[in-house]
Amino acid sequence: MNKRIFLSAPHMSGNELKYIEKVFESNYIAPLGEYVNKFEDSIKNYTGTKNALAVTSGTAAIHLALRVLGIGEGDNVLTSTFTFIGSVNAILYQGANPIFIDSDKESWNLSPKLLNKYLCECDKKPKALIVTHLYGQCADIEKIADICNLHGVYLIEDAAESLGATYNGHHTGTFGDFGIYSFNGNKILTTSGGGMLVSSNKDWIDKAKFYSTQAKEPFIHYEHEEYGYNYRMSNVLAAIGVGQMEVIEERVQKKREIFNWYKEFLEDCDEVEFMPELDNSRGNRWLTSMIFEKSDYNKIMKALVQVNVESRPLWKPMHMQKLFKNNKAIVDGTSEELFEKGLCVASSTTMNKDDVQMICDVIKDNLI
Repeated sequence: MNKRIFLSAPHMSGNELKYIEKVFESNYIAPLGEYVNKFEDSIKNYTGTKNALAVTSGTAAIHLALRVLGIGEGDNVLTSTFTFIGSVNAILYQGANPIFIDSDKESWNLSPKLLNKYLCECDKKPKALIVTHLYGQCADIEKIADICNLHGVYLIEDAAESLGATYNGHHTGTFGDFGIYSFNGNKILTTSGGGMLVSSNKDWIDKAKFYSTQAKEPFIHYEHEEYGYNYRMSNVLAAIGVGQMEVIEERVQKKREIFNWYKEFLEDCDEVEFMPELDNSRGNRWLTSMIFEKSDYNKIMKALVQVNVESRPLWKPMHMQKLFKNNKAIVDGTSEELFEKGLCVASSTTMNKDDVQMICDVIKDNLI
């Protein structure tokens, strides 16, 4: 049996343990401490955002953004249908109604055309849009931001998968009113679990910080006028994040190299189509993703299991989930087709070219 090749395995830089030891020496183990501040600063310096707040998860970051923007019971919130459920769950936490927008073929991300059409025709204007930068590839974010500005809709960028991706030289997560990043175990950088909320609006981030620390008023005793959450990241996990941020560009370049290896080895397979990259953008290629025009991806997945390689279907669109069977969806079949045909293949930054060639040989052997 070959060594296990994971979809996107954690990859430490070498300095994480040193920083954790410093945290233990200081005894600032609980939430807050020197490394929480350092981690937030590293995100600000790298992405160019003005304000950052380290929290327990990307979902928590989205939840805080919605709370700060005043999204509540009965409000409508637009969101990508082709995404992970975390960003949609945050809408439910606020008692709001998710409305799903389909993808376009040019990016596999949320369609600006369908978004604008809905906003021009809807009877009740939504309060916000949560747009996902899928698999580390940029959505057509400048068009989407312009549409949101035109219609007075708050924009939250779910950049959980796209730290290091840029559009016209600007980082994903910095185009909207809020942006969020995730540091879950399989992301391009990981703190084992964690997230970051960013915004150019300091008052909003300060309010989110207040909510994330149980909404404690500034008294020596525990005084509360609003309810909050226990959402702040611990100093221990932040220390891991500081070490990870030191190698972010190396990780982006390796992810993109892995994608190019897949493209090289599968370039003679006419039925294989890779997730596109928009002009003027640089995706981080968190997961190399592809669709097969004729072959069954399930057969390919089973063959990869036999050689101890992990793979995963593309996201099942949210509008197809039983949980959201009664929710409005503006769709044209794009995400459903991608789900029916698509596969994410192993993209761990610990992989080498021989690993990719072996995987591609298995894929080619199982094409129709």
